Amino acid sequence: MKNLTRDEARERAALLEVASYDVALDLTGVEDFGSVSVVAFACREPGATTFVELDGELLSAELNGTPLGRLVGNRLALPDLAADNLLTVSARGAYSRTGEGLHRFTDPADGRVYLWAQSFLDDAQRMFACFDQPDLKASFRLSVDAPTDWTVIGNARGERVGNRWTFAPTERVSTYLFTVAAGPWHSERQWLGTPGDGGIELGVHCRRSLGEHLDAAELFEVTGQCFGLQRELYGRGYPFGDTYDQLFVPEFNHGAMENPGAVTFSEDFVFRSRVTDDKRRKRAMVIAHEMAHMWFGDLVTMRWWDDLWLNESFAELMGFLTVDRATRHEGTWVDFSATRKAWGYRADQLPSTHPVQGNVLDNRSALLNFDGISYAKGASVLRQLMSTVGQDAFFTGVRAYLARHAFGSTSFADLLVELETASGRDLHDWARAWLQTSGVSTLRVVDGALESDGLRPHRIGVGLYDRTGDRLVLRERLDMVVTGTSTPLPAMADLVLPNDGDLTFAKVRFDARSLETVLTDLRRLDDPLARALCWTALWDACRDAELPAASFVRAVLGNVRGEDDPSVVASLLAQARTAATLYTVDGSALLTALAEASWAADVAPGSDLQLTRVRAFAETAGLQQAGRLEAVLDGSEVPSGLVVDADLRWTLVRALAALGRLDEAAVDAELARDRTALGQRNALTARAGLPVAAAKERAWAAATGDTSLSNHESHALAAGFWCTGQDELLRPYVDRYVQDLPGLWATRSPEVVGRLTERLFPSTLVETGVLDHTEGLLADSHPAGLRRLVAEQRDDLARALRARAAT
Repeated sequence: MKNLTRDEARERAALLEVASYDVALDLTGVEDFGSVSVVAFACREPGATTFVELDGELLSAELNGTPLGRLVGNRLALPDLAADNLLTVSARGAYSRTGEGLHRFTDPADGRVYLWAQSFLDDAQRMFACFDQPDLKASFRLSVDAPTDWTVIGNARGERVGNRWTFAPTERVSTYLFTVAAGPWHSERQWLGTPGDGGIELGVHCRRSLGEHLDAAELFEVTGQCFGLQRELYGRGYPFGDTYDQLFVPEFNHGAMENPGAVTFSEDFVFRSRVTDDKRRKRAMVIAHEMAHMWFGDLVTMRWWDDLWLNESFAELMGFLTVDRATRHEGTWVDFSATRKAWGYRADQLPSTHPVQGNVLDNRSALLNFDGISYAKGASVLRQLMSTVGQDAFFTGVRAYLARHAFGSTSFADLLVELETASGRDLHDWARAWLQTSGVSTLRVVDGALESDGLRPHRIGVGLYDRTGDRLVLRERLDMVVTGTSTPLPAMADLVLPNDGDLTFAKVRFDARSLETVLTDLRRLDDPLARALCWTALWDACRDAELPAASFVRAVLGNVRGEDDPSVVASLLAQARTAATLYTVDGSALLTALAEASWAADVAPGSDLQLTRVRAFAETAGLQQAGRLEAVLDGSEVPSGLVVDADLRWTLVRALAALGRLDEAAVDAELARDRTALGQRNALTARAGLPVAAAKERAWAAATGDTSLSNHESHALAAGFWCTGQDELLRPYVDRYVQDLPGLWATRSPEVVGRLTERLFPSTLVETGVLDHTEGLLADSHPAGLRRLVAEQRDDLARALRARAAT
């Protein structure tokens, strides 16, 4: 298995300076593709030996005119280097179905073929020979042979003559940021500013069959708004030429990838059915997040994956900040507090918790830290730093950092120098406490004082809220610095809310009076961010078995009507469903109450909240509500204003299949209505959810053994497999999980097996026996990545068992 270590990367970076790559790709083949890579690089120690990577079939290679030997694994030795060198490597590569390297997709809607490249983390070598590490930057010149009816898009502006596309040289970028996309794209373009005078030509692209759903006007508007604010905050223009393409590509593994000039996004952001406005806000945040990388990550890049957190944390912060300030979307920080930070809090309480600033020994280890700590906690930490030094000083330091290290590679220490200079403060103690220690702090209100673990300092607001009439009204927000284990509070109130304003990363626990207020009257608090903080505190206490699951569910039932943000409502109802399903011995009455409350909610016809509530009803409904699901699906009883479009139909079909009210023939009939890639994946999930032994066996065998499936198809099967209420049918698959997982880990790509490890864990069987049986997967004889992912899934199960024992 290819795996570059940090020590190897440091040695090679000290030896080499790479000037340029000339990459020629032949994409006219159906089974594979051809590549020629010409690399110009200098060596600081002539006569030394190093290696270049190629994860493909080597056809020929020569260094300074001398033929080279054979590949050993993915490495080609480069002996007796000169001061200046020219390496030429001809190869053939395999197309991917896993979203790694050059991915090939055939659209089931019309048979058209699309290709797109993902080079992160070390997959550029799947396409051409290269020094595949982040700090060996170079300029790329790309040429591509492709069918004449295809459009080819790369990191820089391209032109076509016949069937050959040639692209302008890029600025110096890392290999992991190289991309190319080819196919009969549906494309729309618009200039932002004036051509030739600092203007940028924006492009948005998707598959032809999705073209009618590409809302280009909104995408151009949001992109332009984000560019305006980010260029102002960074103090410099867009660094990578005059083109900025955004491609919505099929079967993308994550949300998006920040390739300079050609950002790739999951095509889930092309909305073919009705979506709530919070989905558009999320898309805007992802657009802003990837744009932030153009400066922070692409212009200036981490030297090694130890500082991957900084790339992602900063872009996460800038994504929310930019959308909040520059676009029409409201509630950005509420969304961050209610949804994204929950991801970070969970990650920081797992057995695999780690410091924000990691210690990454090799490429495989880097993937392990690509989690809620690197994103959500890191962004929270940077927001705390911004609060500590002041926003003006923060961005003054960022601008100086970008100016000093443009087109180079750095570590966090380089940024810290500029922030200290801009703020006039020594930040080393702050960095040690926040970045180099793991675990989440807890702020508790106890006997008129704010207690902390003393692990790190917190600059926070403490809100004092009083019951006034039928409202909870802010009396005062205290500005406090918490540095020790106990800090006296000058006053108490009906609700004392630590971290009011959400400027730090810490769990919150209420005093008894405040807890009673929150459980019964949270809807009476007008500030949505303050409510989000209270909800987060309640959910975290429920997960920690400090608050009975039934109390949490009743709090949601009594107070969720006070929320008008669909993302918050959806999150709360999902958490309540988890509490009722997993954290109680028999939560059937609570589930019934949640389903009925969602169905009967007083919401405006046709509103976002109506759609959110109907989806929540479908996901919570039991057999007693199945008739309503069927009536909505067949059109005989549809709530006023609700449009039952393709995506909502599949939500209903998946629910009814898992309840045994639809069979495989009915799922096939639904697929006949929606012969799209998304329809196919929904059908796989629905079939896997059927409470039939044969359906479970087929789903398990395909998810674990059918290597012709794409990642998305394997994941769709896994997503439907474990269903509540199917315990007897599913219990034998605990053995299958334990038996099959090590072999999967050894033979499948990290992208495939990582998600399968999570999704195929027996998460609905809340039994001590499941913990006992999976214990063997934590043995040192298994790879660290496997042990980590299994331990994380077991932690959720252990929490459920503790919560049940506490009730």
